[in-house]
Amino acid sequence: MSNRRQFLSFAALSLASSSALADSLTYRSFHAALAQNAQLSVYADSSGDLSGQATVLGQLPRDLNGVFFRNGPGRFELGGERYHHWFDGDGFAQRWHIADGKVSHAGRFVATQKFVEESAAGQFLYPAFGTFVDRKRVKGNDTVNVANTNLLPLNGRVYALWEGGSATELDPQTLATRGIKTWREDLKAMPFSAHPKADSDGGLWNFGTSPGADRLMIYRLNAAGEVTRTAMLTVPQLNMVHDFVVSGRHLIFLVSPYDWELGPDHSLAGSMHWNAGRPLRAVVISKDTLALRQVFELPARAVFHLGNAYEDGACTRLDAVLHEGDALRKTALPMRGESRMTADHPSATVQITLDYASGQAREARLFGVSEFPRVMPQVVSARHRKLMVLGASGRELILDSVNLIDTDSGKVDGYAFGPGWQVEEHVLVPRRGARSETDGYVVGVAQDTRRAQSVLTVFDAHNIKAGPMALARLPYRAPVCFHGNFLAA
Repeated sequence: MSNRRQFLSFAALSLASSSALADSLTYRSFHAALAQNAQLSVYADSSGDLSGQATVLGQLPRDLNGVFFRNGPGRFELGGERYHHWFDGDGFAQRWHIADGKVSHAGRFVATQKFVEESAAGQFLYPAFGTFVDRKRVKGNDTVNVANTNLLPLNGRVYALWEGGSATELDPQTLATRGIKTWREDLKAMPFSAHPKADSDGGLWNFGTSPGADRLMIYRLNAAGEVTRTAMLTVPQLNMVHDFVVSGRHLIFLVSPYDWELGPDHSLAGSMHWNAGRPLRAVVISKDTLALRQVFELPARAVFHLGNAYEDGACTRLDAVLHEGDALRKTALPMRGESRMTADHPSATVQITLDYASGQAREARLFGVSEFPRVMPQVVSARHRKLMVLGASGRELILDSVNLIDTDSGKVDGYAFGPGWQVEEHVLVPRRGARSETDGYVVGVAQDTRRAQSVLTVFDAHNIKAGPMALARLPYRAPVCFHGNFLAA
């Protein structure tokens, strides 16, 4: 309990010490730019719930039936003020239902404590990741929980996830908010990451961090959603860790070289300072003991998302998207109306080999500017040969293509949507009884900014370059989502 109290006290201190105010200048700057550039609409504010039937173009596969749960930030503005960072917005959960060749959509704000209180007040009250507002005191992690990063279906329930606090349970049919999920009483309000990873028995691994506390919390849940194992480890200079990978024997975390400097004039994001003189670290935890096994060093890069990991003899191989320089800053630029994220910090998808005998880490480049790596669910933590990523036509992180990489040959099967589109994360959905990693579909969402419409896309995973098998167009634009999962009927 003392470790938990220390963990949470650092989190509360971090949240309470920021002071970069939300402002009307950012609001005016963004809207002036939006009037000239429709592509900025993906960062525009959303004001209410959505519900509609999509118009299907092409042919939906008969065996593709289920729900594609998605989540992302939806509210960026309130009372004439606008947030400074894309990650700040209040969570907007979405449900794409596919059945009998038809697609319906519903979207609803997650009714967190923060969202409810600020809606009633008509103004922002609490600090966010990259923006601070000091109108009301923060009492703990879940006071500022925006539940805006992922939707996790588990054991008949659905959870909205945000890495800084608890999971929030939603109704799987209506998306109505049921409330904060406490996995176990002694874990109340502990950070529960937005990127849990499945294990072979149907259970989950997950983690939580608190910037400034140098503590890494590990969770193991069974298929019923019960916590069966936990551990708290000390990791020096630990900062924001968004994702991780699980192999047959290990949990692996990539820790970017940010220095943590808590000050009265910085938001949480502003307290993280890029340090190119320190390495990117791969922290390897043994699944058997939940103890630190080894730490590897790589050249300084930032990282948000990892793909998969597997054991290869005396080595572990994993996929990651690595960004040159301070990637946190470029994700803030569109919030004030800059049309391009930046060309200064390009990214690349790489496969990293961790050699335990030599203590060395090696990299092999797989793809250029990219993000959101995914694999087929049946190969998570096992040997995989196909990796899905979104790509960008230029050095800017404007994602406009869907690509399936053969990690052995380096060949890419890809499709580019072209100008006026911005593509969201796509996932691989296997057919029943799938015998290969391309025996299934690629399902995702793309934003047609010229028509102000959100579009569900379906590809044959065996032939992506042929283009979508089906497009399901909504008659409106839904907020851009970060992550989601497909639940087969």
